Amino acid sequence: MTRHITNTISQQFGRFASKEFPRWFQKIVNQGYVSIMGLDMSEFYAPSTYRSLNALFTRTLKASRHFSNDADDLISPCDSLITECGDLDATRALQIKGMSYCVRELLGSEIDDANKDRIEHGQFMNFYLSPRDYHRYHVPTNMKVLKAVHIPGKLYPVNMPSLNKRADLFIENERVVLECENQQGRLFYLVLVGALNVGKMQVSFEPRIQTNADAQQPTAYAFDDLYLKKGDDFGCFEMGSTIVMITEKAGMALSVEAGRKVRFGDTIAKLS
Repeated sequence: MTRHITNTISQQFGRFASKEFPRWFQKIVNQGYVSIMGLDMSEFYAPSTYRSLNALFTRTLKASRHFSNDADDLISPCDSLITECGDLDATRALQIKGMSYCVRELLGSEIDDANKDRIEHGQFMNFYLSPRDYHRYHVPTNMKVLKAVHIPGKLYPVNMPSLNKRADLFIENERVVLECENQQGRLFYLVLVGALNVGKMQVSFEPRIQTNADAQQPTAYAFDDLYLKKGDDFGCFEMGSTIVMITEKAGMALSVEAGRKVRFGDTIAKLS
């Protein structure tokens, strides 16, 4: 199968971003990116300390952020803009206002139909990470990971103009679907959606997942005893992209709305 042009562009950009240039030149590249994109580096090390642009993209926090330890509080998994959120229309979610898509197709063929039935009339949230955001993602609640599915696809941009003009964008793009269960015993999904210039989506607990590579068919990885704690860092986008969260019906009471900027650690819902 011929690779889509978006995948080729993203691979080439990934090679550039991962290259470690001479220190003097890397400093110019990093500082230029920080200035052009308007990055807030107050929680991170100086731009000049990162040996590549990718190391700057995937930077870690110097100090841990504080968040609620209440088991019923769901926290934001990332720094992002909530582009849409709310109730599913049966099994349809909003990509953006006026543009919906089928959640069953988003989750893919490797997720059991019975579990897809469980999220009918459930709830969803879309988290868009721009190139200026902190790119790592964290566990939003104490959870058990049941399955991870890598679904190869295209790498169209997922910014606001693209969300408004390209139907089924999340379904066309490469993604990693995490099937999870929270402490309340409710099923939910975290879907990491790739985008243009996202060389890779890292999933720290499953290194066999290699995105924007040569895979052409979905691959599923099942887990028997994989528990993650709220706030744990479990990977990153190597550039900005989107996370979609989907829960069972009445699985959470949202305390945010579309258009709000959130940071990893902010309480965004109450679990039920």
